Amino acid sequence: MDQHTATIIGFLETVHPYDSLPQDELARVAGSFSRRTYAGGDTIYHAGDPLRGLYLIESGSVEVLEPSGGLVSLLGPRNSFGERGLLRDGQAVTTARATEDAVVLRLPTDEFRRLIAHFPAFERFFHRGRPAEARESDLTTRKVADLMARAPVTVESDASIRTAAERMRDNKVSSLGVLNGGEFIGIVTARDLTYKALAGGLSHDAPVAGVMTPDPAVLSPGSLGSDILHMMLEMGIGHLPVVEGGKLVGMITQTDLTRFQAVSSAGLVRDAATAGTVADLARVTARIPRLLVQLVGGNSAHEVVTRLITDIADTVTRRLLALAEAELGPAPCPWLWLACGSQGRQEQTGISDQDNCLILDDAATEGDMAYFHRLARFVSDGLDACGYVYCPGDMMATNPRWCQPLRIWRDYFRRWIATPDPMAQMLASVMFDLRPIGGAVSLFKALQAETLQAAARNSIFVAHMIQNSLKHAPPLGLLRGFATIRSGEHKNQIDLKLGGVIPVTDLARVYALIGRLEPVNTRARLEAAEAAGVISPSGARDLIEAYDLIAQTRLENQARLVRAGQAPRNFMAPSDLSDFERAHLRDAFVVVRTMQSAVGQARGARV
Repeated sequence: MDQHTATIIGFLETVHPYDSLPQDELARVAGSFSRRTYAGGDTIYHAGDPLRGLYLIESGSVEVLEPSGGLVSLLGPRNSFGERGLLRDGQAVTTARATEDAVVLRLPTDEFRRLIAHFPAFERFFHRGRPAEARESDLTTRKVADLMARAPVTVESDASIRTAAERMRDNKVSSLGVLNGGEFIGIVTARDLTYKALAGGLSHDAPVAGVMTPDPAVLSPGSLGSDILHMMLEMGIGHLPVVEGGKLVGMITQTDLTRFQAVSSAGLVRDAATAGTVADLARVTARIPRLLVQLVGGNSAHEVVTRLITDIADTVTRRLLALAEAELGPAPCPWLWLACGSQGRQEQTGISDQDNCLILDDAATEGDMAYFHRLARFVSDGLDACGYVYCPGDMMATNPRWCQPLRIWRDYFRRWIATPDPMAQMLASVMFDLRPIGGAVSLFKALQAETLQAAARNSIFVAHMIQNSLKHAPPLGLLRGFATIRSGEHKNQIDLKLGGVIPVTDLARVYALIGRLEPVNTRARLEAAEAAGVISPSGARDLIEAYDLIAQTRLENQARLVRAGQAPRNFMAPSDLSDFERAHLRDAFVVVRTMQSAVGQARGARV
């Protein structure tokens, strides 16, 4: 294998859906790519040009423009473009231009279409995922409910002008909804306080009702972004109340529109990749909840949303590693930083802790360990500052146990497989989700392959892993109801992570173990398990559809919380759903429980 192909393989292993390909297929695809460098400002292709293949950004950034010149998206490393034309008639429907020096890979059209035809992960990603991503910055077709940045801030009509001004200051807003006994009657803006109250010489103690705009123009949550733009332009206003059932539920401002246009996954990746300090990175990750709302509001598939959010975490981690090396100096030997948990599976949502480890070259000496402990501390502290809180179970590279030379890691996996006690099962479950993030990927490839081989050959270990995968049960109650939490902070709610997503994740891990499959992402594992015959086509189809529904419901719930001004979480009250939604969610849980029973009985056979 030449160096060109080897380098592209290493890159594609970090890019979905290429990371789901078998090794021999990945090598074939990598050999089909060509590489070209573009200077900032260079046009890669014009709208209407015949497309010569699918483009994939290795480094730099590329802007995709409508024929009219309007910006569709700004893309960074690991983003693809050009597929819309390939999936149509082979002509470019947009213009692509490098915004800075960029290295771009090109996959020939025939090879792209072969992958679409033969690999479900590619068909799903480019038919379902990419159109949704292209809508990421399409303001005009978004619903108002997806554009509201926070719950409305209000004031009673008999409150003083001073009180209104203080409330604006304290909440950092430029407008307030005015209520009379809870009923929405008007709006007051910072401009009103300046022009009507201050310039008009009114007393600060005068009621705010005297300077408000009564019965203002309003929108409903179901209105479109185009309605906002048209009303603001036609009426010359910068604030629009959002009213539903006579109740004020939100406020849309020109700032919200600007913020929406400024937030994109590619933009966050770009900003994280160039951040100079941990504080700069924290400002980037603080924008993730808003991105979550936009992606979910744009009807993006859950696997696309979580992949894009995980891409940001990966970039933040790699930037922290670079900052650590800049501060500590070059490492004394090769190393590899890996993520496990939801980041390892590329399934992060709006709430994630950190799970990571370090594999060091066997040349590492006892004296070298101090360097790597400082490296781990710098990165883990930085991740925590960016909102990826410390792992409650201390599954982090800062724990000396998880910062070891390769020979020690080999010994860990051998012992866990040979003696599958409960602790070994737990550790193996976590570590089977490992994914390289930064450093020498070669330190992991052989370890992953030999571990999968050894684990799959040990029937006792497989049986224990199957039993371990059945510990998390879907929250099914009697009489077609849900088994909700009975007490505490989350009383009468269900945990969509622990009782919904995790049971499927555990099943997919078992299928991957039985089939010796390399994918780490849950959905990719299920698809690979079906292709390998580990799970029947009907079982795979039912479980994938159930997983899609549960995971999508979880994301929609998190987005709903963010829109309400709350932190995203995994708990949801079934009563928040319609009867139709509850029925389908329960049916999905039934599928998961049925598949758990099947794998428990099959003990590694086809299920």
